[in-house]
Amino acid sequence: MEHFPAFFALKGRPALVVGGGAAAARKARLLSDAGAAVSVVAPALDHEMEALIERGLVRHRNGTFAADDLDGQTLAIAASGGVALDEAVSEAAQARGVPVNVVDAPRLSTFIMPAVVRRDPVTVAVSTGGAAPVLARAIRASIEALLPANLGRLARFADGFRGAVKATHGDEVGRRRFWERFFAGPIAAAVLAGDERWARERMLDAVNRRPAAESGGGSVALVGAGPGDADLLTVRALRLLEEADVIVHDRLIGPDVLDRARRDARRIDVGKRAGAAAMSQERINALLLREARAGRRVVRLKGGDPFIFGRGGEEAEYLRGHGVHVSIVPGITAATGCAAIAGIPLTHRDHVQALTFVTGRGRDGDPDVDWAGLARGRQTIVVYMGRAAAERIAGRLMAAGMDPATPAAMIVNATLAGQRVETAPLVRLGAVAGGEGGGRANEGPSLFIIGEVVRHADAWSEATRAPALLQAVGV
Repeated sequence: MEHFPAFFALKGRPALVVGGGAAAARKARLLSDAGAAVSVVAPALDHEMEALIERGLVRHRNGTFAADDLDGQTLAIAASGGVALDEAVSEAAQARGVPVNVVDAPRLSTFIMPAVVRRDPVTVAVSTGGAAPVLARAIRASIEALLPANLGRLARFADGFRGAVKATHGDEVGRRRFWERFFAGPIAAAVLAGDERWARERMLDAVNRRPAAESGGGSVALVGAGPGDADLLTVRALRLLEEADVIVHDRLIGPDVLDRARRDARRIDVGKRAGAAAMSQERINALLLREARAGRRVVRLKGGDPFIFGRGGEEAEYLRGHGVHVSIVPGITAATGCAAIAGIPLTHRDHVQALTFVTGRGRDGDPDVDWAGLARGRQTIVVYMGRAAAERIAGRLMAAGMDPATPAAMIVNATLAGQRVETAPLVRLGAVAGGEGGGRANEGPSLFIIGEVVRHADAWSEATRAPALLQAVGV
């Protein structure tokens, strides 16, 4: 670690900025936001610095830097843009023991200005030691996206109850456990959602309960993991994975997604593949209930969205029926993930008036669906879990009147490294699903899209271009 991370307490304390340009204005604004009494020394000012002076946020001395400008300063920033002047500021500051930062010159600086994420009073600072400021800003942007907008409000809310919690929870371990439950529980969620009145009422109840009585049960979050790519997890899904004690996941949840979880969380694979269940739904339900009743925070991680052919509704109903608190976190469902990577607009208005999701497997075998209704056209059909029944599904649709030439696509391993899109007329869907041309189609999870929108897929254009060219030249 090349630099010791620390935060300066600057409220009411003097700080010096040398320079009047845009870089100096940005530094002066940050110092002012931290409560410092900012002085600026520069012979000329740009409009940003002039605006700060007009608003009374900084004081200006019109002139060139002199070493005695550093007298009494808590810290100094050199942002003049002149190499010789900035070196002189650095040398004079270090001679007086004043911490100094020279913009874009780490070798002249005794402290680094980090990229900052602000959720006052929560502050996150990111530094690369001056080696790669653009990288620090990119990391800051990633963190910014993860942190709730009301995080500062939550910190202030918790601070308002610190004294009460200390009085009712005498030992350090009890206080830590109380705050862990608070920040992971519904009261904190209500504050983040803006319902501070409800949160305050519940917080008073929680603080005044005896510690032994407040352990309560755990909770279960049904979390959609999306189609596979870890970057497509929602912000809330990432937060819950970081907080989970136990993760109960489908077999097809990839390692990249699971790597986003807390390192010491217990992981339980209960997934299913091609109709073969590693664990029955009844046993999964019982497992979730047992872990929640043990007071643990459980994440039930499902591919796609938990409420779209993910049996999330059954699990939520079972758990709530047994008094367990359940939250639902939607995910990018396989249909939208597959369509996006294939370039297929599911609801293109030139072709579609309806979008229908169909499962390829019913409770007792073939799905019981309205084949005649599906075959009427002017709609897109998305078939989940249909690989084994692809030929039968195509046959049912054609028997109900759908044109055998209707475009269809099979998307395999969508959003993952081995993703693949194969297209064919409906009449050949079964052959494609069966691995015609080498058998690769049976590798990995797949989904079918049927309808005129498939003509917009890049793969459809590629598949039809060669025959069209052959026809054109008379072959």
